[in-house]
Amino acid sequence: MRCPFCNAPETKVIDSRLANEGDSVRRRRECLTCSERFTTFEMAELVMPRIIKSDGSRVPFDEQKLLQGMSKALEKRPVSMETIEQAVNHIKYNLRATGDREVPAERLGEWVMDELKMLDQVAYVRFASVYRSFQDLDEFRQEIERLESPQGVNE
Repeated sequence: MRCPFCNAPETKVIDSRLANEGDSVRRRRECLTCSERFTTFEMAELVMPRIIKSDGSRVPFDEQKLLQGMSKALEKRPVSMETIEQAVNHIKYNLRATGDREVPAERLGEWVMDELKMLDQVAYVRFASVYRSFQDLDEFRQEIERLESPQGVNE
């Protein structure tokens, strides 16, 4: 690891600890040339599958786009950012767990709706109305009726 202060190629690790609930390692380092100390974080880089859009094009998974879409649906709703990030992490876990190199956007959208349904039903209907392109009030009513039905919550 190069020193960020003097760019020397040699540093030594002084201390290592688990961070982010064990998902990364925090290392305290010291430069052997200038003796400055700094912190680095190490974590596994997992390759996310590509997303197959409805037009057949393939795009890299974009965590920021997912977070923004869910945040938009949850705008002005009583759900914390931490809870939204946990839902995003759950979706990312599902993506990796498929073991596939490519995942259809429809499947990703269904996972998003499943998470939103558990977090906030208003946000779920907001997202579903855009995702499923509701055309009129009847489609909203049908979705709300599905939510209100006993099996609707677990569909």
